Amino acid sequence: MSNRALCREASHAGSWYTASGPQLSAQLEGWLSQAQTSKRPARAIIAPHAGYTYCGSCAAHAYKQVDPSVTRRVFILGPSHHVALSRCALSTVDLYRTPLYDLHVDQKVYGELWKTGMFERMSLQTDEDEHSIEMHLPYTAKIMESHKDDLTIVPVLVGALSESKEQEFGKLFSKYLGDPSNLFVISSDFCHWGQRFRYTYYDESQGEIYRSIENLDKMGMNIVEQLDPVPFGNYLKKYHNTICGRHPIGVLLNAATELQKNGVNMSFSFLNYAQSSQCRNWQDSSVSYAAGALVVH
Repeated sequence: MSNRALCREASHAGSWYTASGPQLSAQLEGWLSQAQTSKRPARAIIAPHAGYTYCGSCAAHAYKQVDPSVTRRVFILGPSHHVALSRCALSTVDLYRTPLYDLHVDQKVYGELWKTGMFERMSLQTDEDEHSIEMHLPYTAKIMESHKDDLTIVPVLVGALSESKEQEFGKLFSKYLGDPSNLFVISSDFCHWGQRFRYTYYDESQGEIYRSIENLDKMGMNIVEQLDPVPFGNYLKKYHNTICGRHPIGVLLNAATELQKNGVNMSFSFLNYAQSSQCRNWQDSSVSYAAGALVVH
């Protein structure tokens, strides 16, 4: 490693969200002010990663549960959209830029993770092409601005993990999830419905298509709330719901299971659900978003 800090640019600023710091700050502030605090302090959240015009207000419901006075380190687990990855990958950079301020990668934790031999490196190109981690950086920066000098992040790109790999990574991360100064951000959208996503599951008994989608998503969300990876895996096998962050969610469920085995008491609840549009016919398409929080009791 050279002494020159390597940076990942905010490559989606100016397209997926505004590149103006003051504007972005005001926007995030607005969404957060409309969300309720009910599950604080969250130890983990699930939140979407689409363009902010679509999911910014939904994501606020999860971020509102974060307590910046206890959080020192934010793990961000995002699915890989562009490269085939059978494990998880770590970044090569020291800094992640955001229009608000730069976020420092926790090199100490990165060192510990790297030593396990379970990770690969993602190239800077892969890192900057990927949006699933980046879309959580402005919210992380915003929510943590009162403690930004004490904050580090641990970005992890999650590949298409087998169930046994989800278990291995869950076990590994459970140690970090058990620490109250850590927050886990699980990056996931929910159902991607329509011909362009090659997914058109429809249960007519639910009425309109968008209602069928909501029913399908909420079935999955109720299962996630049980904090057990087995029924979640069964649900995915049965319905093939196109939840892009299913592997990061699987890792979280396995980490939670591990902690529960050791007597840690926790609960997860979803706080908000939204769809990018309401599908009524076969030409339509939509993406669903859900925000939830894990609390350790």
